[in-house]
Amino acid sequence: MGVVLGPHGVQGDVRIKSFTQAAEDIGAYGPVEDATGARQFTLSVRGASRGTVIARIAGVADRGAAEALHGLKLYLPRARLDPLNDDEFYHADLIGLSATLPSGALLGRVIAVHDFGAGPMLEIAIAGRDSILVPFNRIEVPRVDLEAGCVIVEPAAELPATELEAEDAA
Repeated sequence: MGVVLGPHGVQGDVRIKSFTQAAEDIGAYGPVEDATGARQFTLSVRGASRGTVIARIAGVADRGAAEALHGLKLYLPRARLDPLNDDEFYHADLIGLSATLPSGALLGRVIAVHDFGAGPMLEIAIAGRDSILVPFNRIEVPRVDLEAGCVIVEPAAELPATELEAEDAA
């Protein structure tokens, strides 16, 4: 759901990088958890500043306590997430999928989903090569098949995938 970037002010507020569609919604889902699910945190969103959400976490009353949470990743149990439309995916569901070319040849494996501001990109690890970034749109990734555990990728001609297709054809 997000990650605590650090304190904001001296009264215990924190800056959070939110991964929700609308950043301020991070507080609307109810308590969030740490990675283990052992600790819960109730957030009260106070506003936004420089692309991050400013929030108060229940029980965090000063800057020192807020600093101690720096880097804390915030999670939500999947059962509390909103249902998705057929053409929507959670990033966590895409990571680990095999990436195949339309010919059926294996391109690599999705290792991350990034969004640098111009739309999501799949980072695909290719054996023996540097990973590549592929725009996650219907043109370059026309099909996602979660049941089969793969994405079909039609990368732009300048990507190394065209070399792989030639190798597979040989």
